[in-house]
Amino acid sequence: MFADRAEIYIRSGKGGDGHVSFRREKYVPAGGPDGGDGGKGGDLIFVVDEGINTLSDYRYQRRFSAGDGEQGGKKKCSGKDGTDLILKVPLGTIIREKETDKVIVDMSDPKQREVVLRGGKGGKGNMNYATPTMQAPKYAQPGQKAQELNVILELKLIADVGLVGFPNVGKSTLLSRVSNAKPKIANYHFTTLNPNLGVVDLPGGGFVMADIPGLIEGASKGLGLGHEFLRHIERTKVMIHMVDAASTEGRDPIEDIDTINGELKAYNPEIAERPQVIAANKTDVLFEDDENEIIQKLKETYEPQGIPVFSISAVSGKGINELLYHVKGLLDKMDRTPVVFEREFFPEDMASSDEPYSVWKEADHQFVVEGPRIERMLGYTNIDTEKGFEFFQNFLKTNGILEELEAQGIEEGDTVRLYGLHFDYYK
Repeated sequence: MFADRAEIYIRSGKGGDGHVSFRREKYVPAGGPDGGDGGKGGDLIFVVDEGINTLSDYRYQRRFSAGDGEQGGKKKCSGKDGTDLILKVPLGTIIREKETDKVIVDMSDPKQREVVLRGGKGGKGNMNYATPTMQAPKYAQPGQKAQELNVILELKLIADVGLVGFPNVGKSTLLSRVSNAKPKIANYHFTTLNPNLGVVDLPGGGFVMADIPGLIEGASKGLGLGHEFLRHIERTKVMIHMVDAASTEGRDPIEDIDTINGELKAYNPEIAERPQVIAANKTDVLFEDDENEIIQKLKETYEPQGIPVFSISAVSGKGINELLYHVKGLLDKMDRTPVVFEREFFPEDMASSDEPYSVWKEADHQFVVEGPRIERMLGYTNIDTEKGFEFFQNFLKTNGILEELEAQGIEEGDTVRLYGLHFDYYK
């Protein structure tokens, strides 16, 4: 099944905690600290795989986590790093942060590899905190937390030319005739539910054409599969509007073109301003007088707007070369660099933004204080020294933690617990 959108949860690995231990050997009764460092958490990585063309792998499995780093060990042994997790996506996949809908990265380079979430750093073991005045530190640094995000994956095909039109006008037939694509073709509405890509080879260079599945009125509002189809037009440089000039189903070609242009403008006004070409198909079933009348009417309506009209037959090949060479001429005058969506969301910023402190009363005369910054501070502050303890007190005061404890009714002699450490509160 073709899938071009998925919502998934991703998480990097947590850093392993540093270890607290002391050297204990038969003839070394007062060995020093030998707690090792924790391992780094695994990264969450996206890579482009040109061998896949859908996001169907993410339809059923929606949670992905890299490995956590191991805790440090005794005898100065470091914990193992967590395993990186690599997620493969098709070329042209955009990764957005779900809540803000901002772009994290556009996977539009065939060899692209992006570390989207970095694993947490491992915490330092207590062997790192020994000093001449503090030879037996009884604390270690906790590992950094993992990063996590809910993201949206969207596949936007990378093509120079978008082939648009209502269902059953002959788009798949044209693409199969002019390129190496082999789309399924049948005379039914919405036969093509999968966008198809084909390379059109011409002397002097070719281009990539995408057959965008049939649009309907209201597509820009999400009716039918509107948004799923319209997103594939966003990277195209030129659009070919294909219409049924023979009106084999009673449709009006001019009304169809105006309807689709209206949907394009409603979805993204900038797309509607890109160069357009009209391919009036199925002229092989018209009498010459009828064809001249229909093509003349289309030209009178659209060529004053700068939109050329070509009379073609996707079945017989009539007029196709003229259409393709005109499109190539348009592309030759344009910057062929693929449209790339700029980065708007930076996951690495999450690691530097601290969450609010949590202060609560755990029981009578017992309070708990937690928060990322205080956890890290305890890892690098030797509170068993006079200078370290003074720094610790000032940290609590300047960050408003003492004020919050007092607001919650702490009294002298009450106990405050911070990550395994216990202190008696005195003003």
